[in-house]
Amino acid sequence: MALAFLNILINIIYKKMKIKMLINKLKHKIHTQIPLTYHMKIDITEYSLNKLVTTAPLDININDKGTAFAGSLSTLSTISAWGICWLIAQELGFYNTSIVIVKNVTHFTNPVTKDIKCYTPKPSKEEILKLKEKLLNKNSGSINIKSSIIEDGNICVDFDGIYVIKII
Repeated sequence: MALAFLNILINIIYKKMKIKMLINKLKHKIHTQIPLTYHMKIDITEYSLNKLVTTAPLDININDKGTAFAGSLSTLSTISAWGICWLIAQELGFYNTSIVIVKNVTHFTNPVTKDIKCYTPKPSKEEILKLKEKLLNKNSGSINIKSSIIEDGNICVDFDGIYVIKII
């Protein structure tokens, strides 16, 4: 019984370490290959089985009205959705990919007056399995990703994008 508990504990620690390594790898990738993300000080604060959470400080992503600049909001939403695509590809074992956005719609519904926080839910297991099949059979597949920038419980930005992942 103690051995079973120890194995469970080791698995939990291993999964947390693996997630932390993935987050660090993604952060390094976006900051070095997409310099704007570094200058915006985009950070990845959480990744779990069901979501990715990214942030950016208001003080350097501000507009002339004292609220978050729409370009920064759009960038954070777009890169967050791109990031979850990259994480999904990594988890599926596809390490050498090209990920591009092919279509998106962004609605700005409320001003952002605090540090920016973007929530990107992971697609359903069914959607991820469909993507995996496409990648295995065609070396390419698309997936719909949604992101929301939320402040004080209010959706301020609603993003919906379609991304294509290609194995290269």
